[in-house]
Amino acid sequence: MSDQLAILRMVLVPVVMGLIMSDVPAWAAALFVIAAITDFLDGYLARRMGQLTTLGAFLDSTADKMLVTGTFLALIAVDRASIWIAGIIITREFAVMALRSLAGLEGIHVPPSIWGKLKANAQFIALGFAIVRSGDRIGGWYFDEYLMVVAVVLTLYSGWDYIRGFFVGRPSV
Repeated sequence: MSDQLAILRMVLVPVVMGLIMSDVPAWAAALFVIAAITDFLDGYLARRMGQLTTLGAFLDSTADKMLVTGTFLALIAVDRASIWIAGIIITREFAVMALRSLAGLEGIHVPPSIWGKLKANAQFIALGFAIVRSGDRIGGWYFDEYLMVVAVVLTLYSGWDYIRGFFVGRPSV
């Protein structure tokens, strides 16, 4: 079941992107929220049913990166997201994915940390608000832009925590 939720998330990515770029924010946000919820439901069901698999972990991680990256690309296309913020977040996502792959090749399982979960929540919330951006600025920024800064801080910290944890205590190669 959890693999199917990850695949559903992957299938929803181009639909969400198309809706954002077609200026249909309510539908884009609704499908984005459904996709984000499948991330949490996916992990919950896998743990609860004892169905933690290598394929499931790979699909889940890949689906998350696709959702974040695709949504950022669409938001950049409609001028609702900073390319710098997107670049920082996407770079961290793929750097950690590369380290997870390396760890997997070495037979090391790296469970998600609380910082990674907080990061994912912050990213999903910031992206959701960017999709339905209100016209009112607060101190020169839109509300979602403040949320993006929080997401970047958590993204950078969780990335640093992951990299530190990966290299500290590992035998030299």
